Amino acid sequence: MSEILTPQNGDESSDERPRLVLDTNSVLALWMFRDPKLDALRAWIEAGHCLLLSREDALDELRCVLAYRQFGLDEAAQVALHARYRSRLAPWSPPPDAEAERRISALPRCRDEDDQKFLEIASLSDASAVITSDKALLRLARHRQIRERFRVERPEHFSVPLLGTSPYPYR
Repeated sequence: MSEILTPQNGDESSDERPRLVLDTNSVLALWMFRDPKLDALRAWIEAGHCLLLSREDALDELRCVLAYRQFGLDEAAQVALHARYRSRLAPWSPPPDAEAERRISALPRCRDEDDQKFLEIASLSDASAVITSDKALLRLARHRQIRERFRVERPEHFSVPLLGTSPYPYR
């Protein structure tokens, strides 16, 4: 299992904000492409109304994707975007090993093995939702083992909660 980002100070469990996991394409749509359909979601995230969660293997994937030649980002732009995203992440601790193994083994398998990590991050961090446009992940949204734990939603369909309310039944 990849190293998971750990808290630097305080107990993150008392924070009532929705906990979100963004897949790589959602990060790109929000902050590299700055998709106008996602302006409300981006502003809501940047205002600190949720906790973004990730771990090292997902951050490594982002780093690799940012270097794709077709995006035309020079190294400085890649590093800056990666660092800005990383700075938005909330620190969190994984459950103890036995609990983590139980949670991971209970998850359905994603057809795209590279995307399994986003389900694992969501499950281990008690996330409210995984935000993705990936068809393989979206297909799993109705699976009992997923819908009992967190939602899987497209970024453009994600409802930005009104302050003081939460549409999330899981956190």
